[in-house]
Amino acid sequence: MDDVIPSEAKGDHQPFIITLTPNPVLDLESEVGSIEPSHKLRTTGDSYAPGGGGINVSQVVCQRGGTSLAIYLAGGDTGHLIQGMLDTRGVKSRIVPIHGNSRVSYTVHDRSTDKEYRFVPQGPHVDEGEWRKAIEILDDVGGDWVVGSGSLAPGMPEDFYLQAAARVQRDGRKFALDTSGPALKAAMGHGIDLVKCSLSEFESILGRKVSDYAAQDHEALALVHSGAVGLLAVTLGEEGALLATPEGVLRRKAPPVQARSAVGAGDSFLAGMVVALARGDSYAQALDAGIAAGTDWVVGAMVR
Repeated sequence: MDDVIPSEAKGDHQPFIITLTPNPVLDLESEVGSIEPSHKLRTTGDSYAPGGGGINVSQVVCQRGGTSLAIYLAGGDTGHLIQGMLDTRGVKSRIVPIHGNSRVSYTVHDRSTDKEYRFVPQGPHVDEGEWRKAIEILDDVGGDWVVGSGSLAPGMPEDFYLQAAARVQRDGRKFALDTSGPALKAAMGHGIDLVKCSLSEFESILGRKVSDYAAQDHEALALVHSGAVGLLAVTLGEEGALLATPEGVLRRKAPPVQARSAVGAGDSFLAGMVVALARGDSYAQALDAGIAAGTDWVVGAMVR
């Protein structure tokens, strides 16, 4: 399988990050003057990009000085489009073919209200043989870190990411996770090296709201000290992010910027952090790198 691993990634001088995306998506984004029912709405600023958790992470890793291999399950004409776009962007990939058509999401920015509307399909059904193949590939590809990111497709077990993490960690590699719902809850409590979640996802783990900083810090640190997770990063939108480590909790504010789009910002944050950690940077430096990458994404400084 060495042909899929870039030669420059095998040295120590450049982080090599594997990403695992079980439910990739073709992302469409547009703007419209105002959203009105029953009217034909003419859009502007249309863009098309490959996306879905780990695929976004792989693209940002390559832009932040690392090398990445994207493993993802895809099928149908939309799956071919995702593959072609990644090839054009120079992102190395390993595709697990599936019978269904990969999903297409649509994000529309309403200029009259400055609100964003996101339409995100559930995705195609994935058979057991298909999702098991994706986990098996992890044995062949090496990497400093493996990042599992995005939602699970129908037909996949809630502990899919936990199975993937166990496969990675048994040979000494690190595993980072960014998901939500039952998949996130299934993975907590098993010592995954890094879990990144939003505030609402963090609250879903706890089963209650934690609105003030002190409570957030306390609960995040408790999860790390309990061994539920190695590191816990919580993104807080305009408030920045926190990172709970065995030594304590770090916080960083987000710089005041004019956001182009928040879609994919969390993936970019995670990519920045993992590249820094793979380089051997400190926890504080990794959090700074995450904030910088997430900010670059929302202001449109990163190319999709």
